[in-house]
Amino acid sequence: MTLHAPLVIDVAGTRLTDADRARLSHPLVGGVILFARNWRDRAQLRRLCAQIKRVRRDLLIAVDHEGGRVQRFRTDGFTHLPSMRDFGRLWREAPETRPGEAALAACNAATAAGYVLGAELRACGVDLSFTPVLDLDYGRSEVIGDRAFDGDARVVAALAQALMHGLRLVGMANCGKHFPGHGWAEADSHVDLPVDDRPLEAILTDDAAPYGWLSASLAAVMPAHVVYPQVDARPAGFSRRWLRDILREGLGFTGAVFSDDLSMAGARVLDGRDVTPTEAALAALEAGCDLVLLCNQSTVGGGEPIDDLIEGLSRALIEGRWVPDETADARRRALLPTDPAPDWDALMADPRYQHALELLP
Repeated sequence: MTLHAPLVIDVAGTRLTDADRARLSHPLVGGVILFARNWRDRAQLRRLCAQIKRVRRDLLIAVDHEGGRVQRFRTDGFTHLPSMRDFGRLWREAPETRPGEAALAACNAATAAGYVLGAELRACGVDLSFTPVLDLDYGRSEVIGDRAFDGDARVVAALAQALMHGLRLVGMANCGKHFPGHGWAEADSHVDLPVDDRPLEAILTDDAAPYGWLSASLAAVMPAHVVYPQVDARPAGFSRRWLRDILREGLGFTGAVFSDDLSMAGARVLDGRDVTPTEAALAALEAGCDLVLLCNQSTVGGGEPIDDLIEGLSRALIEGRWVPDETADARRRALLPTDPAPDWDALMADPRYQHALELLP
């Protein structure tokens, strides 16, 4: 086990190659993020996850599996989960016989969704899903859109809390995203650098409010590749003010901080100049990230961008330009499940699972 393994990388296909194994065995690599190309069926996914764990037991296996349009595994028995907006609509639109009844029903359904989501992933060997989305739905951001629960921070926090409870019931941690909020910025950070020019007070009052209300429940947070120029010239994921001063000190968050994908357009320019993934990773770690993601690069030039990042961070370590943080790695390891994973066939017959399916909107 290394002192600090901050790199989360991807693998090329449905089974590990020798190149994948070499990268995953590097002491600076702490996790793997899976995509749809890594999926054929449940048996194959279980084998892939087992291969990864045989390389190193402490590797964190993660995936973006939110429900709605962001769900990597959709066949061979995986439940097609509703979008998060569906739970917000249930909160607001269900008929009420008493005040608050619809809100409670929506929270119960969100807990059921978290339970189904986490149980199905864990039964196949996945440790963590990057969920819930805590962004507010202002009707402005297409990339967020129906991934958001609602436009009211209070509704978002309550439904997210419920979903996280469902995850915890099956031993899975959580990751709130995209701090402090991606709902107002219209541009898509995958292909552009979004800007949110509102003042800090407005962002803290609305978008960032769920992070404070959920500070005792969130296991991890992922900041946005969004610039908030009235707060900092850098995107939030590269900003000491956002991550250390506001998230850690101001809101009291003590869990792990993941960067968003460093291959996205929103992470390629810092301080007005183009940066390499290594430069971006070092900036994110210095700002306060515990882990940094580089996604969809194992299929580029045989994985050369990943090799360059591993080599670049190794060189920075040797030259003293990056200092490992043992506390940060403890936060990474705390995301690993400690309870036994459910068996898929037993899960299908479990009354709690069956009831959870019935509660989904």
